[in-house]
This record gives sequence, structure tokens and C-alpha cells, in this order.
Amino acid sequence: MYQKVVIINSESLGKGDDGVGQTLLGVFLRKILASLTKPDIIIFYNSGVKLLAQGSRYMDILEALEMQGVELLACGTCVYKVCGQHSLTVGRITDMNEIADIVLNTNTVITL
Repeated sequence: MYQKVVIINSESLGKGDDGVGQTLLGVFLRKILASLTKPDIIIFYNSGVKLLAQGSRYMDILEALEMQGVELLACGTCVYKVCGQHSLTVGRITDMNEIADIVLNTNTVITL
């Protein structure tokens, strides 16, 4: 059973100005990195999987989170359809069966 899972389903936070949303997402990820209480897992789907691919502006933060024990999971269908590639720079590819299992067996799920 997991305590806390965060879901990121976009390249930016909120609707409206994408530049502002990307800045907000970067600030949020840095706050998680600096926090003593980290999620067990961060799940990325839809365009959120781009954060785990080469060229991501958040790569340094995500690599540091992974090194601190936060598992980074990407929806495989999303990676193949959105990124057009079969590999990630950080994290690992999973499927909706595992994502559903994680979400259903977690105390707190936060979707951004």
C-alpha cells in the first residue's frame, strides 16, 4: 500500500497561459524535491510523459527525485503516442493495469 501518489497529466499546471503553467509545474516539482515528505510515486500520463523524455526542462529535478526514492512511472500508450519514442531519460514505462492498481491501493492520490 502506498501512502501518497501524485499524478501529472500535462506539461503545465492549470489552464490558460502555458508559460505560466510550466513555471508553476517547475516550482511545484522543486518544492517536492525540497520537502521531507515526498510521494511514493509520481505517475505521468497524456502530455505529462514529455517531462520524462530527453529535452525536458525538469530533468534535473526528476533525476534528483528518482535518486531520493520517488518512483517515476509513465503510461506506455502515452509515451508511444505523445513522444513518438519507446524510451525515457528518467523513470520507467508502465501500463494502465499497474496505474489502476497503484491508484486503488494508495491512501492519498493528488492529481495536478
